[in-house]
Amino acid sequence: MARSLLIAAALALVSSVTAQCGSGANAKVTGSGSSFTATKGSSTVYTGSDYRAAIQAAVDSISSGQRVSVIASGSIGASTITISSGKIFEGCGTINTASRAGHGAIEVLNASGVQIPHLTMTGSPYFGLRFYGTKDLVLGKITMNLSGGLGIRFDRDQAANTNVKMDVINVTGAGSHALETWNIDGLTINTVIANNVGESGLLLQKTTNAKVGLVDGNNVGAGTGYATLRFANNNGQLSSGAYTTNVVIDKVVSRGGGRGVFCVSQSGGATIGTVDLASNGNNAILIENCYNLRINGGTVNGGGEVRISARDEFPNTKDIWITLKVDNTSVKESPCGENTNWTLSGNGARSIC
Repeated sequence: MARSLLIAAALALVSSVTAQCGSGANAKVTGSGSSFTATKGSSTVYTGSDYRAAIQAAVDSISSGQRVSVIASGSIGASTITISSGKIFEGCGTINTASRAGHGAIEVLNASGVQIPHLTMTGSPYFGLRFYGTKDLVLGKITMNLSGGLGIRFDRDQAANTNVKMDVINVTGAGSHALETWNIDGLTINTVIANNVGESGLLLQKTTNAKVGLVDGNNVGAGTGYATLRFANNNGQLSSGAYTTNVVIDKVVSRGGGRGVFCVSQSGGATIGTVDLASNGNNAILIENCYNLRINGGTVNGGGEVRISARDEFPNTKDIWITLKVDNTSVKESPCGENTNWTLSGNGARSIC
């Protein structure tokens, strides 16, 4: 309960900017079909058939601290909308997209204080939203009903991000991940919902000081090694090299698809409050070369086994505490981890150290 209250308090800013889409806008994009108009106050800054150009003109017309509301629905095609520091962008209509290799349909790069309180996106973008070098970024209610591509991406090889907050991220139909992070220090998310996505629901990489409420996946990563929740590539490892707990997930729900929970490649420093996993097509839980991970309760019913493992190229799995009811699937530890602690119930077969 205390953790949930903490997340709610941290997301107060998100709630304040998601209240009424279109209310109090300094600039707006209106129109439909092949006729769009962008206005800033009483001035027209664009009129014509190019939906993306209308949106970008509206964005460029406002100053830091001001809001642009895209009321119109339309398609930006294989192009990009860029938002600079301090601006508030809300998509009250539906923005349809197509793939532009290596780019996002909407990008915030090396910018601070950007807010996207509302957004509905369709199509098949390369990345729906792409970020790097951000500070004090706030995402509100983001809904993506996609036919391919990756939902939200924080870049791996670019500048790091600090103090990122998200309310509800709801992604359906992505061919890759729903939400993939790299290089964030300070991340707060209320809810991630992923349905019928090709790879992970929430993939955290080199992300520290993270607090997440609910990760809910249905048919996530079917036929792959990805998971509804995946920690990878030194996620949770602090700059000192330590794995002191700094990543906290309240709850993970996963049905079908690939794995439920996966911690791999020298990640850790994490606590998961409870899990509700059923009928996962790969491991319900796989903990591999992971350090200081706790799963404090919940259930696994059917699907792939619960497994602690390790690869030779990394130090062995260490400091694991698992409390679970496991039914209709097995629990296995091989090779043996260091300081692994199991508290198990249920009918699942066990082969543990």
